[in-house]
Amino acid sequence: MPDSVFIAGPATWNTIVVLDRLPEPVPHMQFAEETWTTVGGTSAGKALSLTGLGRATQLHALAGRDAEGERVRAALHAAGVQVHWGEGVTERHLNLMTRAGERVSLYLSSPAATAGEDDAWVRVRMREAGAIVLDLAAEPLRLLPMARETGVPIWVDVHDYDGDAEFHRPFLAAADAVFCNADRLPDPVAFLRARIAAGASLAVCTLGAEGAVAVDAEGVEHRVAAVPVEVIDTNGAGDAFLAGVLDARLDGAGVGAALEAGARTAAAVLRSRHLHPLLDAVVDAGE
Repeated sequence: MPDSVFIAGPATWNTIVVLDRLPEPVPHMQFAEETWTTVGGTSAGKALSLTGLGRATQLHALAGRDAEGERVRAALHAAGVQVHWGEGVTERHLNLMTRAGERVSLYLSSPAATAGEDDAWVRVRMREAGAIVLDLAAEPLRLLPMARETGVPIWVDVHDYDGDAEFHRPFLAAADAVFCNADRLPDPVAFLRARIAAGASLAVCTLGAEGAVAVDAEGVEHRVAAVPVEVIDTNGAGDAFLAGVLDARLDGAGVGAALEAGARTAAAVLRSRHLHPLLDAVVDAGE
């Protein structure tokens, strides 16, 4: 379907630990203010938000048959997300968070790329889609050449990219639309303009409570304010923002209107302690 979205990337099982401050790099003891387990992963977050918006979405993710992998599979199925599961190690994270949204993510396990057993299926789904989202992981990196061959627009999210990390470069080179946050970029707008000059048609940087800034294919700068909301958890907000923008663009919205849609979608996620409110009853009921 030309208005559908194909996503490849992480769906994980996460332990969230909320602290009054991020740990200093010295031996010490801290007490957690709150802790819970939930589905994580940037691709799962995008797929949940797009599904919640009613957008036909196909997620390709890897997970094992261990207890954590089965929890991820069951939760996304119950939330209505269409997932094609490849076999691999279940990705697990320990996220140390503060109420202000600061985060340190510790990767406890992460799957390697597959040998391409499902590539025929993946190629068909990519060609049918109106957009392909490839997130930062080994399997999407392997799939980049295939995605480029389809001619379907590729959207990438490089998160807290510092402007130099080697792993991100192939994703940036393939991207029609680039998303990032401002955490490690000294000049976000300059980075966005550089991506447009390199061939992207849209470049967007989220700015936390200050909203987001974008540069379009004509070099016009757009800004949107964040939607005021009582924040429960910031995990998944950036993924929801991209999903809202993508959904609106597929419906023909201009950049400004699409950014507003992204801000609304992100606000809905910030009200949940999970990646999306679709998981509230699903995961909490299983605890």
